[in-house]
Amino acid sequence: MEKQPISKNLASDKPKTIDKYFNAAIKMQASDLHLKGEELPRLRVKGQLRQTTGEGIPEAALQEMIFDILSPEQRDFFLNHGALDFAYDFGATDRFRVNIYRQRGKIALAARRVTSIIPPFESLNLPAVVEKIAEYHQGLVLVTGVTGCGKSTTIASMLNHINQIRSCHILTVEDPIEFVYQDDKALISQREVGIDVPDFDDALRSLMREDPDVILIGEMRDFTTLRAGLKAAETGHLVFATLHSTDAYQTITRILDLTPQEERHMIRQALVGNLRAVLSQRLLPTIRSDVPRVPAVEILLVNASARKLIAEGREVDLPTVIKSSYGDGMVDFNESLRILVDTEFIDLKTAYAYTNNPDELKMVLKGIRTGSSGILG
Repeated sequence: MEKQPISKNLASDKPKTIDKYFNAAIKMQASDLHLKGEELPRLRVKGQLRQTTGEGIPEAALQEMIFDILSPEQRDFFLNHGALDFAYDFGATDRFRVNIYRQRGKIALAARRVTSIIPPFESLNLPAVVEKIAEYHQGLVLVTGVTGCGKSTTIASMLNHINQIRSCHILTVEDPIEFVYQDDKALISQREVGIDVPDFDDALRSLMREDPDVILIGEMRDFTTLRAGLKAAETGHLVFATLHSTDAYQTITRILDLTPQEERHMIRQALVGNLRAVLSQRLLPTIRSDVPRVPAVEILLVNASARKLIAEGREVDLPTVIKSSYGDGMVDFNESLRILVDTEFIDLKTAYAYTNNPDELKMVLKGIRTGSSGILG
């Protein structure tokens, strides 16, 4: 199968016609730009897709604008395959991960904005323990949740904290790159799949030869990625990764689901020795005008009790460890919802809409905490 041309296209000194749409996305702080022949451009702002004002772009004009920023090799690939991914660097602070594709025989463009403005912990309203997790020097840290729950933003803040306090080499493997880091105390190398390296497998094979101290694997999507992350953690590195799971218990089961049956005992033991923390989050709408969304989180810090449960295949009991360790920085979703209600980020209606256990939440809001084996205090 023919591979896509791997390249980064640079906005030239002479502005291109299409640049005005990228500029509009930056000005509106949009996450995504969509262009389609004969239609008004659309921008995704705060999660909502919005039409711009003005007139639709004629199909022929849109194709000419897009082809104007492509190399001859990219143009040929698109004409032969009907789709193309590339990165478009736009000044010192912004770049776009662009996909052009055909729909109903016509050209269309979807561009994801990648920014170097990384929000600090305090602006994300995350628990203070997240900063301490970022200061670990070894082990695997997983940030989990559904698509669009802020996993990448949380990890970006953690990595940038490391960048500000520690002299080390941070290496990321991402698909796509979502934040652009500026070297501070750390040296940061960002490799984008499809742009800087053909695929994840190639990136993972060369990982250890690049002398990293801290590693970000964008997503643990299969056993190869999982095994590479655990191997890096075993050899003394701090490894961050994301996973599509909703809590600590489901994270362990999801990892085992990715693992062939004959390898599961080995992976379970690797988790016992190297998993340091699981941070699961959901983004909730707030009642505050200055903060549109806020994360509700579950945080498991893998202590001796958690390691024992994972080793014995009793990860279903991990919520009990969390409930009995609030003083150590752990928190479950209902306790997180209580905190958000008490600090007036969300109202009771929102808290009950997002909880998985309304009866328990009702008790938590009254100051009663329960575990799976009874009341803890």
